[in-house]
Amino acid sequence: MKMMSKLLMLFSIALSLSLFSVSSQAAAQALVLKPFKSLSAESQECAACHKDENKSLYSQWGRSKHYGANVGCFECHKADPKDVDAITHEGFTISIIVSPKDCAQCHNAEVEEFEKSHHAKAGKILGSLDNMLAEVVEGALTMNGQSPAAVSGCWQCHGSEVKVLENGDLDPTTWPNTGIGRLNPDGSSGACTACHQRHEFSIQQARRPEACGKCHLGPDHPQKEIYEESKHGINFYANVDRMNLDNSKWVVGEDYDAAPTCATCHMSSTEDLPITHDVGDRISWTLRPAISEKIDAKAKASGQVVKSWEARRDDMKNVCSSCHSSGMVEQFYMQFDALVNLYNDKFARPGKSMMDLLAKEGFLTPQGFDEEIEWTWFYLWHHEGRRARHGAAMMAPDYVQWHGMYEVAERFYIELIPQFNEAVDHGEKANPEGAKRARALLKEILDRAEHLWFTGNEPESVKAARKAAQAEFQKRYSN
Repeated sequence: MKMMSKLLMLFSIALSLSLFSVSSQAAAQALVLKPFKSLSAESQECAACHKDENKSLYSQWGRSKHYGANVGCFECHKADPKDVDAITHEGFTISIIVSPKDCAQCHNAEVEEFEKSHHAKAGKILGSLDNMLAEVVEGALTMNGQSPAAVSGCWQCHGSEVKVLENGDLDPTTWPNTGIGRLNPDGSSGACTACHQRHEFSIQQARRPEACGKCHLGPDHPQKEIYEESKHGINFYANVDRMNLDNSKWVVGEDYDAAPTCATCHMSSTEDLPITHDVGDRISWTLRPAISEKIDAKAKASGQVVKSWEARRDDMKNVCSSCHSSGMVEQFYMQFDALVNLYNDKFARPGKSMMDLLAKEGFLTPQGFDEEIEWTWFYLWHHEGRRARHGAAMMAPDYVQWHGMYEVAERFYIELIPQFNEAVDHGEKANPEGAKRARALLKEILDRAEHLWFTGNEPESVKAARKAAQAEFQKRYSN
């Protein structure tokens, strides 16, 4: 009986190894590229030329899954002669730009998801305060009526409105451009190549944090740097060889478990959730504006029926639960919410009310960024405030503290308040009643419990309790 059990065990092991070997061989064979014989005649002609003219491009395509599926140049670049950006090239009607509309010929579900996302709407920055900075404050309309600061800066991440000149060429102020929210001549929005670098379209490359870091870094949205500080980022770079990044399904907790990347949390599959190209589908707070609000707030206020912030959070918790206990996940969200609420209530809402009143009372000019306090307020919410909130969302303590709330507080108390008083003093002669209202607002703000330390009006009992707590801590850990 024992002998039989041993034999069965050995057989089982041998079978497993055999299957593993077969599976490995199959996987290896899957990487062997298919011959050109099933490639369309049009793409065969394209490839024959570009093989010599654009060797790197040809090689990238040759490594792609498109190559293996017999999808060539023409399948992606073909155009209708009526298209505004259609050109004739070597006897073919094509478009230089491959838009989401073109990708939707095969990737319809992905494009539909993308169209619902914040990414697809990123091009709306063209009418925003940020773009005004690039067009006016930083730049001048010296390149075909556009600012080079906007063309090479904001638009390369957010996307340009691609324009076709009268001679049929693409306007160089709007192209080349792979901005995620690019406004294309065919009416579609977005650029799949913002994440999936052409012409290889490697899923491994798109899943790495560097793909997102093209845009999500820097002083106002340093998600890549925040990720690198977090335990998630530390684990990723230490265990990148265990991440199985080129796996076709890439289910967290099943195909890899070392760490998540940006794609893991915001897009990729779990055992319960399908992949999505709507990057906001699992986000519950919006951390971009001066005052954070739940992500569905504006839509609900306008009467739209959208996925609720609670449902979005539940989906993100599902991702977290692939690696963490439910208790840890719940308490992380308690910490995150508390930080966002602290920022909102102590600094953002008071600061915005102060700026709104200055504008209403005529203590600011209509032109933005021509007064020091406007720069101060912009730094507070757009840079430091975002860093603190993003740091809390992604578990990066240095960005919450020293790059975040510390700088928010310094900016509020040492710059914003004195500049507010200066603006009121300057405008008092022309609008004395407005000055009274402004000073009353500031007094009301500074009389709140969280600001009493600054005015010197903190109750002695509060000071004493804090000193006692400090002394107790020092006593406890002095040895």
